[in-house]
Amino acid sequence: MPFTLDHRRAALAASPADVSSLLDAPAGKHGFVRVKDGHLATEGGQRIRFWGVNITDWSPGSRQIPSKEDAAFWAATLARFGVNCVRFQFLDLKEPRGLIDNQRPDTRALDPEQVDREDLFIAELEKRGIYVDFNLLVGRPFQSADDVQDAGMLREGAKGTSIFDRRMIELQKEYAQQLLDHLNPYTKRKYTDDPAVALIEINNENALNVGYRAPSPFYLIELTGMYNDWLARHRTPDEISQLRRIAGIESDKPVTLIATKGKAAASPPERFHAEAEFYNDVQRNYFDEMEKYLKEDLRSKSLVIATADHSHANSGYPILLAASSADLIDGHDYWEHPESYVRKSPMVNDPLHSTVVDLSRSAIAGKPYTVSEVNNPFPNDYDSEGIPILAAYGLLQDWDGIMWYTFEPKADAAWKPYVGDPFDISSDPVKMPELAAGALLFLRGDVAKAHTTVERSYSREQAFDSMLLPEATERPFFTPGFPLTLPLQHEVRVSSLQGGPTKAFDAAAVTDAIVSDTGQLAWYTSHPQEGLVTIDTPRTQALIGFARAYNKQLSNLAAVPENSFCTIQLSSLDGRAIGESSRMLLVAGGTVRNSGERWNTAGTDVTEWGGFPTLIEPVTGTITLRQIQGAKAISLQALDGAGQPVGEKISAAFANGGWSLSLGDTVTSWYEVTVSR
Repeated sequence: MPFTLDHRRAALAASPADVSSLLDAPAGKHGFVRVKDGHLATEGGQRIRFWGVNITDWSPGSRQIPSKEDAAFWAATLARFGVNCVRFQFLDLKEPRGLIDNQRPDTRALDPEQVDREDLFIAELEKRGIYVDFNLLVGRPFQSADDVQDAGMLREGAKGTSIFDRRMIELQKEYAQQLLDHLNPYTKRKYTDDPAVALIEINNENALNVGYRAPSPFYLIELTGMYNDWLARHRTPDEISQLRRIAGIESDKPVTLIATKGKAAASPPERFHAEAEFYNDVQRNYFDEMEKYLKEDLRSKSLVIATADHSHANSGYPILLAASSADLIDGHDYWEHPESYVRKSPMVNDPLHSTVVDLSRSAIAGKPYTVSEVNNPFPNDYDSEGIPILAAYGLLQDWDGIMWYTFEPKADAAWKPYVGDPFDISSDPVKMPELAAGALLFLRGDVAKAHTTVERSYSREQAFDSMLLPEATERPFFTPGFPLTLPLQHEVRVSSLQGGPTKAFDAAAVTDAIVSDTGQLAWYTSHPQEGLVTIDTPRTQALIGFARAYNKQLSNLAAVPENSFCTIQLSSLDGRAIGESSRMLLVAGGTVRNSGERWNTAGTDVTEWGGFPTLIEPVTGTITLRQIQGAKAISLQALDGAGQPVGEKISAAFANGGWSLSLGDTVTSWYEVTVSR
């Protein structure tokens, strides 16, 4: 049934679902974000977590940089949903999508009007307590006019090549100086001096590994020359001669590089390890050089991320080894990334390959850990499961930030909201309410961190050899014998990537559920095709998945949904425990689709994306609240797409020690629950 968000109308009146009070405005008022005891903290030492979104513009009608007229509006919208950090992606594209002047044949100048709009937007974000994460190299379309060789043969951002080519490295420094060292006229600060700029990322998902394929002969020659110079410093003449023999190269010719990833596994160990060490040194030197430039030359005071561990079908340890000298570690992941639009499967049915397990492989002991890209993309009948599950397990794992990919401001005030892109949550009528509920859960730390931390250690050789392990049996940890249940039970960290080999692991016995060592989270799979995650904490409780199949009762919440699959999350709005709270936010979501969305007869591919209005499957059935201290009456008020009351307020019936409320009388995905005492 139709249910659409109306951000414009939401800006006109206060909403009971507004969670902007979670934000500590203005951003940066306590000084620059620092690292204390392995976590993000203010200069005064107070722990800070980031609950955020990426800002992009993939879907129809969207703009990465809002107009000046809309800057305050979109900043306030994000704050209302509890966002306290935004990650700016693709600013290094040409105008109108990015900051780079599109009137020039090169990419070496920023468009003044675009920069002005970006400055104002950031100033409005900061006013509301929203921090900034700048990503410096994402999709820059290097041009021949930049004096970049074979520019037309490079991928966006020149992935891989931009890590070693000296010209592109100098251009990256130039861009960083232009962006970060300029004065924002609205904040009266350079970004290098702005404590609201919490994070700077050197690049996005950009790495070199054995089997890298250069985009043209020019870059292959350049990289091969660098490799042979490296060999001269790190291998003896006899070892170099042996590498020539292995590669079938004449004694007076340069040692060649392994041509493809497929040939890496078949290469003798001495050849593979030489290249793996070389690539690691190239990457580490690049990250160190860029970080030094940011901190010493530009005098930036922000924390630096090298790049993200990504692509969980492969080992991430070589990337982590190269990136671990930066201030914090970052990871990316998607549940069933939509390379093709298929009706996909529920994550609750496959806990061992969930985003929780994938992402937990990257955290390193003593380092803050953020997830700056993640989503359960649309269209997937079960994609509402992603936000509450990762928020809860991110706290169990003691992560420092989660930023959802992505939020796309709409340029047209008359935009008719529908989900216009697999990743865009800005018009998703279930994910946006879940974003607010997730902010309550994550920013308050409603789930306790795990009692036990399980650490694993690798030698450098093991980190490199992990690239050769088979995906089918070792994904995503690429650590033979590592039980994939552990990240759902305990905190998981890497203690060293240059230490001794890890000991054997003992997996705890699993009966009908994988239960966290805090007892607050449980992942049930006793019905193989009907999984369920439960969250049971004093201030947040939730049932996520096929709740009808399990009939689970939480401390204060029970539900009998008529839907086969749904997510039901109840969170205190006044900071008290649910049993003592007077106001609560209830988010109840099911399947989301666009009007006119069409699939092929096999249900494996979208033939029509569809459009306005977006449709939801309303969650119907009954919820029961128990142990609500001193309650004289409890009511349920549906909220519309602007977060305003809609329909009649429903009064709970008290029987058998609980207060029962009927869901679904009004089409919605969120409600305010009020307790009278």
